[in-house]
Amino acid sequence: MADVSEFINALQPMFAEHLNLYLSTNGDKGYLWDTSGSGGSPVTTCLILKAIGRKTGRIQLVPLIYSAWGDEYVIVGSKGGSDKHPAWYSNLIARPEVEFQVRDKIFRGTWRIAEGAERASIWDYVSQYFPPYAQYQAKTERTIPVVVLTVKERLNETWAAPTAAA
Repeated sequence: MADVSEFINALQPMFAEHLNLYLSTNGDKGYLWDTSGSGGSPVTTCLILKAIGRKTGRIQLVPLIYSAWGDEYVIVGSKGGSDKHPAWYSNLIARPEVEFQVRDKIFRGTWRIAEGAERASIWDYVSQYFPPYAQYQAKTERTIPVVVLTVKERLNETWAAPTAAA
């Protein structure tokens, strides 16, 4: 069993800084993120996922590594190899639609969990794109979810970074 809470907690300030940078520059900065320090690439692509709390209804904006998969986007619920799914994943599966920002474009769409042969193909691809995913999977007994986001429409809005009081 993997307890990675200390690892995740140590990353929280970096995630907040990344989110603020991404949103304050409308994706000019933060869209490409240097993950070479953790075994990834110096040019890893990121999106911002809007997760709505399934219990609180509170909006959370979460920067996540993504990979393009055809005309869809793939995100991975790794949580550093924790035995628990990330909160954004639990909130995502509580709703049929999703909103996310890729660089300066905000989309509304649907999502699905990749399974079977599709999951295997995508997993091979994303674990080559971001090699730490394979290490994270080795740390936990849970199957790390691979989520495919499909765009239905582009939204004409911008998102702002949350304030300290939020």
